[in-house]
Amino acid sequence: MEEILSTAPEATVEIVDIQFRPGQKTYYFDPDGGSFAPGDHVVIDTARGAEYGTCVRGNHTISQEEVVAPLRKVIRRATPQDERVAAENQAREKRACDVCRQKIAAHGLDMQLVRAECAFDGSKILFYFTADERVDFRELVKDLAGAFHTRIELRQIGVRDKAKLVGGLGICGRPFCCGEFLEDFQPVSIKMAKTQNLSLNPTKISGTCGRLMCCLKYEQDTYEALIRSSPKPESFVDTPEGRGTVTDVDVLRQRVKVRMEENPDTISLFSVEDIAVLRSGKAKKNDPPIPADLAPISGSGKRVRKEPEQDEPVLESIRFRYSTEEVAQEVTAQPTPEEPKSRRRRKERGENKAAREPKEGKEAREPKEAKEAKELKEAKEPKEPKAAKETPAQQPEAAPAGEGEKKPRRRPNYRHRRRPKAPQA
Repeated sequence: MEEILSTAPEATVEIVDIQFRPGQKTYYFDPDGGSFAPGDHVVIDTARGAEYGTCVRGNHTISQEEVVAPLRKVIRRATPQDERVAAENQAREKRACDVCRQKIAAHGLDMQLVRAECAFDGSKILFYFTADERVDFRELVKDLAGAFHTRIELRQIGVRDKAKLVGGLGICGRPFCCGEFLEDFQPVSIKMAKTQNLSLNPTKISGTCGRLMCCLKYEQDTYEALIRSSPKPESFVDTPEGRGTVTDVDVLRQRVKVRMEENPDTISLFSVEDIAVLRSGKAKKNDPPIPADLAPISGSGKRVRKEPEQDEPVLESIRFRYSTEEVAQEVTAQPTPEEPKSRRRRKERGENKAAREPKEGKEAREPKEAKEAKELKEAKEPKEPKAAKETPAQQPEAAPAGEGEKKPRRRPNYRHRRRPKAPQA
């Protein structure tokens, strides 16, 4: 059954393309067995009755799915009488526009006339206008009906419909899409311009009508599909050259710029197909860290780390200006940076003072604790008893003051301590 349906021929319809006014949209009509060539004038059947038009493309076939039912037919090829009626209607439309503008100014109505269209059979005249608010044009209709003695119809339209009726060229250099092939207006939002990374300057993304350009809708679906397949900026990816962070994304070309992890100064360009996303978007606080060995492309499952190449050391002869002994003495003489400044100064003053004192003075300057320990030791040792009391003659003469052992100098912060009494024998 499936093979029968697949081989069944596709249904086609023979049509001709008809245009009512130059530069406007073309419509499909059934030729009804006739043969027409581009440039032929014809009379066709429309919802408003018989109308005059021009053939822009001759007989050709299209798929039946492209046709909007019901497909109206071409009544006949235009006759000379039809040509004269069409010319008279054009002159009548021009005169109707002038009269209508005068009536609008006379009534003081806040409205702008766009176009006047006269039916091919002259049964009515249709006026299109734009206005910011609702307009009470009942008196205007009465005046126009009295001037033309036919049925008058006024229709308010928007700025987009105005551009569609008037026509013109867009910033691309081609005729307006709305006036050439668009059947209805699709909603366009500023979000489309942001998605396509366009400038948000109103003068660049707005059409002649002052609204957002209709062509923004054409590429929106394509951009959305490409964005879904592209990594986000600040994503962490793996590339054939190593891992890195995405700095820029070219959506249309499907290419990304990556700042390499090992060398942040290097920015490489890769295709979206050649990278693997390890983290989508910018890192958050709660995101787990990415393992260092996670490199599905550059490491084939394990990241290949390149060891930095080190040059072999080259030994050169060194010539000293001074001898090694002098250098060692200078190094030891210098204070260590860890010592406080005050301690270094006291140490230097003590060394200078000790160098100036004699040797005997150095021996006399014993530490306070050593001196006290020595006195306690002498006090504990028992003294030998004297055989006889020495006579004054036998007693040695007392040494004069200032001779013999010198007493150590006391420091200003020295505290006087009483010497312990020696035990009596």
